[in-house]
Amino acid sequence: QVQLVESGGGLVQAGDSLRLSCAASGRTFSLYAMGWFRQAPGKEREFVAVISGSGGMKNYAGSVKGRFTISRDNNKNTVYLQMNSLKPEDTAVYYCAAYRNALPTGVPGYWGQGTQVTVSS
Repeated sequence: QVQLVESGGGLVQAGDSLRLSCAASGRTFSLYAMGWFRQAPGKEREFVAVISGSGGMKNYAGSVKGRFTISRDNNKNTVYLQMNSLKPEDTAVYYCAAYRNALPTGVPGYWGQGTQVTVSS
């Protein structure tokens, strides 16, 4: 079992930056890939970014590539999402997720409770 707790959301203006954190517990952190997803009001949850267990592989949604950076600190059991040049369309609840393996295959097996990010224009 894996427990995930996100933090770092908030209300910012367009062009600002935020860094989300997700603290994990329950298993050896480096054994599983981690991802960030988001869900805007009235829309389905969508993929944002993913990072392998070692941190050597990263992938991003096209809408955030070049603006967002995913990283992890396996010594702190934490994954981060640095979000720069935020846009109003980035407004959503952001969820941290853990995959069942070191590579992000299939769907995540564990989810956090989400943290709200609101970007005003």
